[in-house]
This record gives sequence, C-alpha cells and structure tokens, in this order.
Amino acid sequence: MTTPEATGLATVGAATALLDAYRPGSARFFASPTRTLLAHGAQAEVAHDARPLAIRVAETLDAASPVGGRAPIVLGAVPFDQSAPAALVVPDAATWGPPLSADPLIALAAPAPAATAWDIRPVPAPDVYRAGVAEAVRRMRAGAFDKVVLARTLELRSPDPLDIPVMLQRLARRDPQGYTFAVPGVTPGRTLLGASPELLVSRDGDRVVANPLAGSAKRSTDLAEDVRRAMALLESEKDLHEHAVVVAAVRAALAPYCDTLEVPDRPTLVCTAAMWHLSTTVTGTIRGNESPASALELACTLHPTPAVCGTPTAIARDTIADLEPFDRGLYTGMVGWGDANGDGEWVVTIRCAEADADTLRLYAGAGIVEASSPDAETAETEAKFRTFLHAVADER
Repeated sequence: MTTPEATGLATVGAATALLDAYRPGSARFFASPTRTLLAHGAQAEVAHDARPLAIRVAETLDAASPVGGRAPIVLGAVPFDQSAPAALVVPDAATWGPPLSADPLIALAAPAPAATAWDIRPVPAPDVYRAGVAEAVRRMRAGAFDKVVLARTLELRSPDPLDIPVMLQRLARRDPQGYTFAVPGVTPGRTLLGASPELLVSRDGDRVVANPLAGSAKRSTDLAEDVRRAMALLESEKDLHEHAVVVAAVRAALAPYCDTLEVPDRPTLVCTAAMWHLSTTVTGTIRGNESPASALELACTLHPTPAVCGTPTAIARDTIADLEPFDRGLYTGMVGWGDANGDGEWVVTIRCAEADADTLRLYAGAGIVEASSPDAETAETEAKFRTFLHAVADER
C-alpha cells in the first residue's frame, strides 16, 4: 500500500496535524516510519470467537465499506494471548499522512506534562521481581527451557484527570522515527498508548519486513559513555545469544510464506531516547499464489516471538503465568493496521501503558537467559519504564 504520503512527499504540518487532532474515545492514532494514520468511529468490530483471528478479520473486511476512498482497514490491538478478545475495528473514517519524522514541525517542543502528585505502586515490588528472575534462571540451569521474558508494571494514580493527548504528543515527539499509537483498549473507557521501537511485521504488496529487537542497554546522557554502552552491547555474548534465538524464530516462522528471505548474519544497533537495542531487519518476498498471506496472518504466525515470550514457547508461557502476578492483557501483543488487500503494519506492544480516567498502568520486561543477573534485569526494566515516565513528568 505505497502511497504518496508514505514516500516522503510531505506537506509541512501534514503529519503533526493528525497528531494534534487526536482525542481519546473513538479515535485511533498510529504512526510509523512510513506513514501516520488517524481514524474515527467504528463501522464494524471484529467478532470474538474460536476461529483464528486472521479469518475473523478477513470476514469483517470483506463485509466492510471503503474507508477514505481506499480499501477498508482494520485497526487496533491484539492481546498477548491471541485467544483473548482483541480490540480491532473497521473505522468509519481514516486520514493518512506522511511519517512524523518527515514533518519538520515534529521538532517543536512537546507540551509540558501537568504537575501531578502521582501515587506510584510497583507490581510486583522490585525484590519480588528479582526473586522471579532468580527462579527462572534456576529452572533454565536445570534444563527446563532456554529463555523467558519476565515483565513487571508500575501503577500510577493521579488526583486529576489524565491528559492523554499530551502524553501521546510527548511520546511521539521524543521518538518520531518509531511506532507511536493510541487506541481504545478491550475494556470500555481504557486507552492503550505507547511508543514501540519494534516492528513485528509489515507487508506492502509482495514485500515483507520484520525487525526483531532483543538485547538492550540503557542510554547515557554522556556521549562517551553512551557510545561505550552501545559497543559493549554489540559485543555482549549474553545479548547476542538472546538476539540470535529471536532471529532464528522469525526466520523459521516467515520462511514457509516467502519465496525469498534475507537475514543478515549479525545484528546492528538501533536506539530510542532511552535505550540501545540489537536489531536485525529481515526482508522477504511473499510467496506468489492465489491467496498470499496477509500482514495480519504473518503477524499471528510470528506472535509471540521469543523477544516477548521465550523459548520453547509453551514452557515460557507457563513460566510467565507462574511468575508474573498480573495479566498482561494487550502488553506484548501487537498493535497496528491491515487492509483488505493484505497490506499492513503490526508492531510489538511494548513501551506502553493502559490509561483510564485517573490511572496509568506501565509495563516493562526483560529477556531472561541462563547468564541473566536479577539486579541487571531489574535495572533494565527501570530503564525501559523511562520511555513512558518521560511522557508524564519532565524530571523522569
């Protein structure tokens, strides 16, 4: 679905106007390195039943009307557990724009967050999380499995109503080259918003791209130290092993659907304002047949990758259920859009929070392998919380 706005032929203010126009409720916002999308309303919701999600989405799109003069799209979020209800709709209206990074106005300062006396409660407490990491390492050393991703949350309560549009502005303007989103959650009155660095998969015509990230390091405000941390990450045996496991899983999942698949031998580095990540861009050509796999079908096949779950998947899932004292819900699911032609972009739902009238629930996780340290993994989750904490408080 290559469009003029997706190729960088941008009008100044075209993308930021969509960002400025977002209001929570029935609006849905999604920005990527290729385009910006603002949608309103819901002409249809994707039904929840026992059939595979991709089949239900295709059925919904087949019955839908064009959106904005183009093929109908589905937009929203899918939970970590694909058998749970998703928050996907065909909108009534959609406006497409160029990427935020191509709009010079994105460099303007974001609005300041409201001064709020936040009540912050970690779930689980850091010492409980460290104990969970230690237990996971113990099980791995006993040969139970190879990797698990363990997450924790911060619950922030405000005495005042939340200003979600300001949070979205701050997320988007801090990392305009990433994937910024704000969509209604599964529960009425809740909004899922965040700034993910990780593309699960996209399809544009016959071109398929996946960009798994695994292996992370906190950034430093000191340039020399920041470079040192980046180089250390590139040479870390622990992080390179963790990354290789994820890339191998992505290759294996995509190969049956692609005629060609290119996978670099070694990862490169990508960064957000808060973190360095090991990154591999996997590219392929969709298999030419009468019914090529849609972007959503590919995403459902890939999800969950070892980057958000672990390996082997079934044992990692059981370990997560055993050691995480909360339901992930939409966290580490996927968020994005897909159209009736099979094109779309789906990103991993990380660096995110769920918001209601006065409460935020932030999520962060870390990949645990045999070489993991409970203290280091806890520190990694603290660093990942910074992406969203910056959106609610300048001093973060």
